[in-house]
Amino acid sequence: MNFDVDFTIPQRHRVRFTSDLSGKDFEVLTELMVVNDEVAPPPKVLLIVDHGVANTPATRQLISRLTASKQIRVMDCSSVSVRQSNERSTPSFPNHEPTSPAYAMMGGEICKNDTDDVEKILGLINRFDFDRRSFIVAIGGGALLDTVGFAAATAHRGVRLIRVPTTTLAQSDSGVGVKNAINYFNKKNWLGTFAVPWAVINDQAMLQSLSERDFCCGFSEAVKVALLKSPEDFEFLCHNAAGIRQREPDVTFEAIKQSCLHHLKHITQGGDPFETKEARPLDFGHWSAHKLESVTEYQVRHGEAVAIGVMLDCIYSSRVHGLSEDVVRKVGECFAELGLRLWHDSLDNADLILSGLEEFRQHLGGRLTITLLEDVGKPVDVHEIDMVQMRNSIRDLDQWCQVLQTRG
Repeated sequence: MNFDVDFTIPQRHRVRFTSDLSGKDFEVLTELMVVNDEVAPPPKVLLIVDHGVANTPATRQLISRLTASKQIRVMDCSSVSVRQSNERSTPSFPNHEPTSPAYAMMGGEICKNDTDDVEKILGLINRFDFDRRSFIVAIGGGALLDTVGFAAATAHRGVRLIRVPTTTLAQSDSGVGVKNAINYFNKKNWLGTFAVPWAVINDQAMLQSLSERDFCCGFSEAVKVALLKSPEDFEFLCHNAAGIRQREPDVTFEAIKQSCLHHLKHITQGGDPFETKEARPLDFGHWSAHKLESVTEYQVRHGEAVAIGVMLDCIYSSRVHGLSEDVVRKVGECFAELGLRLWHDSLDNADLILSGLEEFRQHLGGRLTITLLEDVGKPVDVHEIDMVQMRNSIRDLDQWCQVLQTRG
């Protein structure tokens, strides 16, 4: 006897946009942690913060106000020592003033390159006797959110996670995603889970301390999703690229909001939130981007690699799928005005970069499926790549960069 029963799992994706989370918008965060239909004491809260933003005024004030709140119980990590689950060592969690009682950890790709930080976070969850109604508030960039999210999703099969992204990249893309992962076997995001965060808060004040490089990085994903979804939003980015690079508040906020909502709509209404199907349009430009990150030992950051990957696939799309050269030119000029370089010397080794196609196929778990463009807002999924034309596209990218002066 066979019984095949389709069913759906109710999910809610909560996304908030604020301008001053540690100030006038503070209640946006606390209200997310007070669940009206639950009769229970104030929820336990673990604060995890990226070292890179731990001592910024916005983060310090946010942690101070959370600690003082009577609606929640913030766990004090200032003097906790937790043994890892495999008993190999006893990592300490020192008091990183003035961020105590938060646990401060290194952000960036380093936190994803082994299981150490995941095990430490799991140790804290165990130490404080968290359950499925407890909260973790993760404050940091995309790599930290990935790492914390993986730990939160696996502890008790899911502890509630609130993401507070502190980079333009995370606010534009990964913060609102439902994927959590760390790198394993020297492969990007090999070990991970799908889990919807309890909430995501994109706060403008959290971006103020970003370096120019990190600030510019995030908008490659905005260009990517606009090329897939909206000619109007692509034109907006092209027209306002210089203002975005100069951090003009209104256009920066609008660019991040557009990108975030496009990603949110695709996840919640695209029919494949956990990527069980072949096509993954939001990974446009990513097959080469992931390879570039790994071969450069992550010296090329994700946003930078995505800009290169998107430009490469646009050039290939013009060679093979009819995308106009005018669009390719506008994409390159937009990236250049956003301050994103479109070349790295590792591209000279075309064989190495092209091996990323096979790794991408393996990551998909079936036949190769790459999203390309016939026009802005008109993506096409293909299952074969003409290697000669892709090599030519890498050569063309080199020439484009010499014209645009975006070599790195």
